[in-house]
Amino acid sequence: MERRGSHDHAATPDPEKITTVAEARELIDAVDAQLAVLLERRAALSAAVQRLKPVGGYPGRSPGREREIVEAMSAHAPRLGPERLALIMSAVIEAGLDAAAEDRSRA
Repeated sequence: MERRGSHDHAATPDPEKITTVAEARELIDAVDAQLAVLLERRAALSAAVQRLKPVGGYPGRSPGREREIVEAMSAHAPRLGPERLALIMSAVIEAGLDAAAEDRSRA
């Protein structure tokens, strides 16, 4: 049984069990913090891929790989669906490539 204020941050919350805007925002803030950590980790891994690509670090995108990513994510986020996830992941990938290019220019 769930106690008020002790939410499983890994589970998708039931919107009907959230009773105040403050509670919803607290949960959103916790998810946003987790997202920030995961996005930072993903950007670091993306930088490694760019460095290891046979084209010598050229910041190219792979549409086929991006479709695979979105398809796999869709199974975990059916409410968002592939179209929305494609938009989100396009921005995430672009930000990661930009961060990797910035890192290379500093080196």
